[in-house]
Amino acid sequence: MKFKVPEQIETERLILRQFKDEDWKDLHEYYSSEEATRYTVGRAFSEGESWRIMSAMLGHWILRDYGPYALEEKSSSKVIGTAGFWCPNDWPSPEIKWALAPAYWGKGYASEAARALQKIGKEYLPEISLISLIAKENQASIKLALAVGACFDREIDFRGGKWDIYRHPAT
Repeated sequence: MKFKVPEQIETERLILRQFKDEDWKDLHEYYSSEEATRYTVGRAFSEGESWRIMSAMLGHWILRDYGPYALEEKSSSKVIGTAGFWCPNDWPSPEIKWALAPAYWGKGYASEAARALQKIGKEYLPEISLISLIAKENQASIKLALAVGACFDREIDFRGGKWDIYRHPAT
């Protein structure tokens, strides 16, 4: 199948690629963590739920011609989370998302992935003004959005809470 964006991207330390069936086991480190999912899905997931959300992210590629990538750490070949382009049917606009297992927080992986995604978005999705939709309380993601050059756009009511939209640079 031909997609709007590359199926794989490489950075200095990461391979951003489409998910494989066995990736759910590593991805479950993120989705089974209450701390990690507090501002995204709102609770820890079971193994089955982690597999289903991974399947949904892979299906996003089929429905939208772009989607989230598995973040594979080059040095270990381990999937440490996900980052990519995301726009479920109730989203206000297509976004650059990121989510890492807590063991990989604070190491620059999310910003490395986000910068690569900004570059790919500008090249392959120039017609889309990409955002990041961030829970108002999620200070770590807000700090990351600002660090990669996204700017606060506005606050919205979304799924029963206050969320901020950060718009990524167009150039």
